[in-house]
Amino acid sequence: MDDKSHRSLGDAHSSVNTTSKGGFRKLFAFLGPAYMISVGYMDPGNWATDIEGGSKFGYSLIWVLVMSNLIALLLQSHCVRLGVVSGRDLAQASKDHYSKFINFFLYILAEIAIAACDLAEVVGMAIGIHLLYPAVSILTGVCITVFDSFILLFLLNFGIRKLEAFIISLVAIIGISFFIQLIIAKPDIVAISKGLIPGIANKDALYVAIGIIGATVMPHNLYLHSSLVQTRKFERSPLEIKKALRFNIIDSAIALNLALFVNAAILIIAASTFFNTGIHVTEIQDAHKMLAPMLGSTLAPLLFAVALIAAGQSSTITGTLAGQIVMEGYLNIRLQPWIRRLVTRLIAIVPAFLTIYYLGEEETGDLLVLSQVILSLQLGFAIIPLIHFVSNKKRMGQFVIPGWQKIASWIAVSIIVFLNCQLLYFKVKDWLLGSEHPFVIGLCVIPLMAVCLGILLYITFEPLLKKVRYNKRFQFHGTLEKIVFEEPKPYKIVAVTVDFTSSDHKAINKAIQLGGKQAVYKLIHILESTTAVMYGEQSNDNERDEDTKNLTAYKDQLIEQGYDCITQLGFGNPKNSIPALVKDADLLVMGTHGHTTFKDLLFGTTIESVRHKISVPLVLV
Repeated sequence: MDDKSHRSLGDAHSSVNTTSKGGFRKLFAFLGPAYMISVGYMDPGNWATDIEGGSKFGYSLIWVLVMSNLIALLLQSHCVRLGVVSGRDLAQASKDHYSKFINFFLYILAEIAIAACDLAEVVGMAIGIHLLYPAVSILTGVCITVFDSFILLFLLNFGIRKLEAFIISLVAIIGISFFIQLIIAKPDIVAISKGLIPGIANKDALYVAIGIIGATVMPHNLYLHSSLVQTRKFERSPLEIKKALRFNIIDSAIALNLALFVNAAILIIAASTFFNTGIHVTEIQDAHKMLAPMLGSTLAPLLFAVALIAAGQSSTITGTLAGQIVMEGYLNIRLQPWIRRLVTRLIAIVPAFLTIYYLGEEETGDLLVLSQVILSLQLGFAIIPLIHFVSNKKRMGQFVIPGWQKIASWIAVSIIVFLNCQLLYFKVKDWLLGSEHPFVIGLCVIPLMAVCLGILLYITFEPLLKKVRYNKRFQFHGTLEKIVFEEPKPYKIVAVTVDFTSSDHKAINKAIQLGGKQAVYKLIHILESTTAVMYGEQSNDNERDEDTKNLTAYKDQLIEQGYDCITQLGFGNPKNSIPALVKDADLLVMGTHGHTTFKDLLFGTTIESVRHKISVPLVLV
């Protein structure tokens, strides 16, 4: 049986069937994952870096956007290749390859990157709400963003295609909004073309440029894309794998170029509106206020605010999925999406809330840019393993990346790492020179930087230092071992949970099919009344009397049919009572309750908790 619990994104894995489609319909079936990735390239963090870059340095940093987009296209194509060919996402592939220590370090960095990304989304959403409704402060908006965590929970229940459609609609809102604003701004085409020439004016421009790179090529997107492409089901033949790669790369090219248009539009609007008039804007809300008087249009700031909210909302959904993929891939821990979302969101809200509360709303721009610089610093630790994996013929077979892509990839990661090292050098130098206690800063910061640099060098040169050994083979579940057959043993005691509904008939019949006449059938019912919870076995009420009679009625019917049967009542929480009552059983049979979404949230899922606490086989009917 194919166990989807070991697959990336669980039930969403291979949930979109493309095998029965051809031509344009087949291409359409593959479109979607890259649009979910693209929202990470146009989230509120991008807005902050693009606005600051455009207002301070005019069109001169457009080349950074173009370079970042080319790097993004290359790296996302590697993610597509890794996911489609190997059936492993980046986190799973890393876990297969590296030691526990390296994997834990990479996991922590990935979580920091996701938290930094979510920080930008929290602040951006809060600013967007404030711009549309000025009576709502940014601090209040930060608190409101907790509740959008539940949107993902409900969207996932409608399937991955519905989620993709929702994201694409938000992307369309963003794209249309900035297209109209770009027409209103009337930028200088000649000056834009000059901005395509590479050059960094000073270390301030370097800081913003690195922020732009960090905002464009995001670490969590690499994990996410390598997983999302696995939601498409196709024939695992070389020809069909080639088609899947081609269609996914087309999807990436369209989506990421749309993201480039949005980012370039933000920078160009900032440059044509603010830089040319000598105004340096570092806050999103300031840019919003000044658009109307500068451009002579009240429509521009309204579209600006709507697009900002759409960007924040779409990014927060994909950030949740990335967090789920990272946690499952590295730690093999699967949380409920809403729990994962709340944990991630609360981690992001705390620094945002404290910064705004103590330093004021005017610091949100610096907070956004800082979050993107943090993202950029994590990039090398995600990109380098990715390049190694798709360059390895043992893993990728005939689909290993060609030589020119290897060279281009290493040039790209070298540029990113070099710029990051340069930035860190300037920052640490400023800290040491400006601090009254440089020894303390040196003692705390420099050793941490040395550890990070050491691990970065290790994962870079690891394939050259030793012969690569994979913990798992190319297949999903590792090396297939020969089955050791054992003589079947009859069940002695078969436990069956009953709740006196129609599902009992199916559960009991399934149990006697498995156990036959030789087994003893133990019918279990749990009393969950307030009296049962408080007094346990000492409880004595009408419900207990009625349930005892019902159990006896079931028992008598089984005995009449020649089966040996006993009954037992449990008390309190079924999640704890059932495991305690089946310790002497050889098999547990349970009927499913049929709860979905809202009922699961309200009443919980007994089966999910029980199966982790028992040591006997569990059969669900």
